[in-house]
Amino acid sequence: MSDNITFTIDGVEVKARHGETIIEAADRAGIYIPRLCYMKDLIPHGSCRVCTVMVNGRPQAACTQPVVQGIVVENNTPAMQKHRRNLIDMLFVEGNHFCMFCEKSGNCELQAMAYRFGIPAPKYPYMFPDKDIDASHPDIFIDRNRCILCGRCVSASRDVDGKTAFEFAGRGPHKKIAVNAEANLGDTNAEASDKAMSVCPVGALMKKRIGFAVPIGSRKYDTKPIGSEIESSTRK
Repeated sequence: MSDNITFTIDGVEVKARHGETIIEAADRAGIYIPRLCYMKDLIPHGSCRVCTVMVNGRPQAACTQPVVQGIVVENNTPAMQKHRRNLIDMLFVEGNHFCMFCEKSGNCELQAMAYRFGIPAPKYPYMFPDKDIDASHPDIFIDRNRCILCGRCVSASRDVDGKTAFEFAGRGPHKKIAVNAEANLGDTNAEASDKAMSVCPVGALMKKRIGFAVPIGSRKYDTKPIGSEIESSTRK
């Protein structure tokens, strides 16, 4: 399919294909738009809003907004960066993220995003919510202290695994990831080999017996910042 749509991101001309979203076209052009809930091969739903950009002066989620001929997109601007820093700050304080003890440290997208944006500590007061850990399954566990409600596990379980093992329950501050069982994760049909187990951006949904297996210095974000694989891409 030819690149027959042209638009700009921060003044850079980008070619896109019919049906592509802004974030897909930006990725192909080597332009990184920060994201936490979006993941290639999963149906986007725009829950985290970290990928928000200005499209012809109006805020839109880049992961769900289709490209249109001639639109003007603002991504890497002071206003957008401030918006994203605020969202990242809120995600940290609304959970209990103790990075120094977390098995996902060094491979965590939320942690890596904070590093990229130069956030040493959140500016908002910590809420210290009372959240639970479900380790009833023999091979996997859920630590809801770390969950950012991105919905990746929900989408992967439903659309890839065909199991619907995970779903959102509750609203507002009571919203959480629930399982398709009356009680615990151990009563579900979720398995460690499921796609849902490899998509969590933080340390909320993890396989057992693999924690700290990769030494410091060899973890995903130890040497390169998040998004660098897109920015160094030569795809057009």
